[in-house]
Amino acid sequence: MEGNTLKFQLVTNLTEEENIAIMDLWNQEYPASLSYASLTDFESYIKGLLAPIHILVRNDHHLVGWAAKFDRGDQRWFAIILSSIIQGRGLGSNLINRLKKNEQELNGWVIDHDLGIKINNDPYRSPLGFYTKNGFVLEPNQRLELPNLSAVKVTWANNI
Repeated sequence: MEGNTLKFQLVTNLTEEENIAIMDLWNQEYPASLSYASLTDFESYIKGLLAPIHILVRNDHHLVGWAAKFDRGDQRWFAIILSSIIQGRGLGSNLINRLKKNEQELNGWVIDHDLGIKINNDPYRSPLGFYTKNGFVLEPNQRLELPNLSAVKVTWANNI
């Protein structure tokens, strides 16, 4: 991947090919307990995002990152996934800054423990430190506790 140019693309609708690539990235990078078994299930998740703006990150024609911001209730939320082979190079912060553009607030659920195992049996490392480094505030009293997910809410506010 060294020397190749990363391209960022903003879209509001995803093609089936893009959904497949994002689902593959999701299943590789998130804990196995959050993986999608079928494209139909993943597309249902994507279609449930209200007023989405997706940012696709490609290296040549290979999808290496995805981020989205969307409405949930009266708040703006986000999701982000980066291929582990490009993490640690500032791309995640770049994506976060792109998501923040034109927003007053962003909210997300973040896994705050290192207990998860990825589909390839590698440990899942909590990205909580990444989000606090990028200006998000931990909301410790707001948690999402599901059978397959334990996460804490993080919030970023534009303090202009």
